[in-house]
Amino acid sequence: MTAEPGPGQTLFEFVRHWSRRWNGDDEVSEQGRLVLVTEAVRAVSAREAATINAVAREIAIDQSGASRLVKSAVAAGYLELTTSPSDARRREVAVTPAGDRMLRDAHRWQEKVFADLTAHWSPRQRDDFRRAMLDLVERSHARMDN
Repeated sequence: MTAEPGPGQTLFEFVRHWSRRWNGDDEVSEQGRLVLVTEAVRAVSAREAATINAVAREIAIDQSGASRLVKSAVAAGYLELTTSPSDARRREVAVTPAGDRMLRDAHRWQEKVFADLTAHWSPRQRDDFRRAMLDLVERSHARMDN
């Protein structure tokens, strides 16, 4: 008899499941990467200057991988690279108006998928799940900051 997975295993299975949804379709995979890096730049910008290294830390990849993602998003028009006002040797990344529009579209799609997946849940179940996930994200950030 196999024991059911615990909540930790279930959480990581959920993350793996959604991180693989884009495999097999190059266009969808690229769009997913563009959303990822644009979201990361927006998140970093709320806390500090969004440099390539800060973006790399945000999405937990190496600097060269973050640089490639940023360059792809710049080429797509979603991000822009500028010279730092405080240090001319440093480049900073910002979300463009096209990037803002793309994120709004991505967020609408995310909300639709969530609504479809939880259509059989009560509004309270959806809200409880959302609050629990926000708590996990907050605790994860706090853990990584220590």
